[in-house]
Amino acid sequence: MEKHAIFQEVSQLLVQLFELSPEDITPESRLYEDLELDSIDAVDMVVHLQKKTGRKIKPEAFKSVRTVQDVVDAVEQLFKEQPSTEPSLKDQ
Repeated sequence: MEKHAIFQEVSQLLVQLFELSPEDITPESRLYEDLELDSIDAVDMVVHLQKKTGRKIKPEAFKSVRTVQDVVDAVEQLFKEQPSTEPSLKDQ
């Protein structure tokens, strides 16, 4: 899956889960400072990403995530590390 498609899906997830404005979400947006997410929001996001990707996300994979682009990169890495026939982000 391409990074642009992953970014679109992550952005859509952030809008749906946290009622953020799509205009506020850029690759450089910091999750905690700019988008005002907290640690519980971050866990909620990871749970939803696991459901959308059909892949297990290890907590350490998201420990250093600070920006939307970091999330995109982590999801892209999941697809590289865990190739499968399970649904992609778009299939959910």
